[in-house]
Amino acid sequence: MNDIRHISAAEKAAILSEALPYIRHFAGATIVIKYGGNAMTEQHLKEGFAKDVALMKLVGLNPVVVHGGGPQINEMLAKVGKEGVFVQGMRVTDGETMDIVEMVLGGHVNKEIVSLINQQGGEAVGITGRDGHFIKAKKLLVDTPEQSGVDIGQVGEVDGIDTSLVRELIANGRIPVVAPIGVGSSGEAFNINADLVAGKLAEALGAEKLLMMTNIPGVLDKEGKLITHLALGRVNELIADGTLYGGMLPKISSALEAASNGVKATHIIDGRLPNALLLEIFTDAGIGTMIFGG
Repeated sequence: MNDIRHISAAEKAAILSEALPYIRHFAGATIVIKYGGNAMTEQHLKEGFAKDVALMKLVGLNPVVVHGGGPQINEMLAKVGKEGVFVQGMRVTDGETMDIVEMVLGGHVNKEIVSLINQQGGEAVGITGRDGHFIKAKKLLVDTPEQSGVDIGQVGEVDGIDTSLVRELIANGRIPVVAPIGVGSSGEAFNINADLVAGKLAEALGAEKLLMMTNIPGVLDKEGKLITHLALGRVNELIADGTLYGGMLPKISSALEAASNGVKATHIIDGRLPNALLLEIFTDAGIGTMIFGG
C-alpha cells in the first residue's frame, strides 16, 4: 500500500469523497470488532488499529473492541513450563492456565489496547465479562470426531449478556475494550473464545456490523481463492469437505449466528493489511469475506 505522503491531493480528496456516504450511513451505528492475530502483535499494526478505532469514534460510529491474546497467553504459559493444548480450536484450560489467561487478557493485553487507543485521541475503557458480571458463562463441552461432550476445563460459552454496562460506556462517549472472560453461576471465571464473545455481543447490541480480524485475507476455497460473499448453506458444505477447520470454525460459527440474529453484516478481514477497518467500512470495494444468513 502506498504511503499516504505519496498520494496526491486529488487522490486524497477522492478517498474522502468515497468515504462520506459511508460515514453518513453508519453515523451512530455500533460496530463490534474482534481484534486478534498479527494486528495485535506487530507494533505498526497495533498503532494503526488504535488510530482507525479512534477515527471511527470521531466520525460518529460506536466501535466496541473484543480482543483475543493467544500468542501472549502462550508466551506466558511457556515461561511457567506449560504448553498450550487445543481441542477443536478451543484452548484446554485448567485452573493454573485460567489464572494466567485472566492475568494476560484482563491485565496486560487489555490495558495495552486501551492505552494505544487513548494515545490516538480515543477514550477507551477496558473491561472483562466479570465487571458487573455482564458476560454470564457456563461450561463448554466440545464434540470431537472421537467423543461427544469433552470437558476441556474452565472454558465457557456465553450464557447471557447484560449490555447495560457497554451501552452506558458508549453513551458517555467511551470505546469499550472487552477481554473475553465470563463469570459462572458461582462466580468462577471462564475463558471464552473471543470470536464467540464478539458474535454474541454484536447480537445483544444489535450491531450494524461485526468485523473479525484474522491473519488471512478472508475465507479461502480449496484453491486458495478468496470467497467474497458466503451464505449459510455454502458454509456447511465447506465445513463438511474440510475446507474450514480448526481455529476458523469458531469464527465462521460466530459470524453466521450473528448474521442470522440481527447483525446486518459480518465480515472476516485481513488484519495484516494497514487500515483494514477503514478499507472495509468506508470504501466501495471493501475487503475480506462477508457472511450472511440465508
